Amino acid sequence: MAQIFAAYLFSNIEESLNQHPLKTTVAKTVRTKIIETYPQIEEYMEQIWSKKAKVFQSKIKGESHVTLYLIDDKICFIELRDQPIMPTLRILHQYPFMMPHMQCDKGAIKHIFSGSNVMAPGLTSPGGRMDDVEVGEVVAIMAEDKEHAMGVGITCMSTEEILTENKGIAIELIQFMNDGLWKLTKPKL
Repeated sequence: MAQIFAAYLFSNIEESLNQHPLKTTVAKTVRTKIIETYPQIEEYMEQIWSKKAKVFQSKIKGESHVTLYLIDDKICFIELRDQPIMPTLRILHQYPFMMPHMQCDKGAIKHIFSGSNVMAPGLTSPGGRMDDVEVGEVVAIMAEDKEHAMGVGITCMSTEEILTENKGIAIELIQFMNDGLWKLTKPKL
């Protein structure tokens, strides 16, 4: 799924979007789902998504089933089919404590910025560090010696599997710094 998503992000994403306001009941449901997924941000949710905010849903046309949630004209959350709702990297930078962190060594940075998934050896090397996670969790992808997350991804392996197997894709990259979504500040719709 991430490869499909990344393909849209590298192309002109603005031409692929359509937007419509979210009904109040649907917005409440989405907001509640976000709080259930990321309980650490519940007390900050009014800052992120006030009850009076204008909320729009924007879908990327095509087969990807990607939904963006815009709150007061800012893209704040992403939803991929069959995956939990995820914050954009900009929201994660404001509230870094909202999800587990998986730190890659310095050698992985250029690959992540090119859109590559995170491989297990990049997390188990001396510069890597991992929180305890299970398969399918949304995680912040951190870089050795850096303060802010460089990406958001979904784990393909648990921490235990990463440590024991130490090979293969550990995290599927969904968004990273300087991708098309990062550069898109306000969709022109």
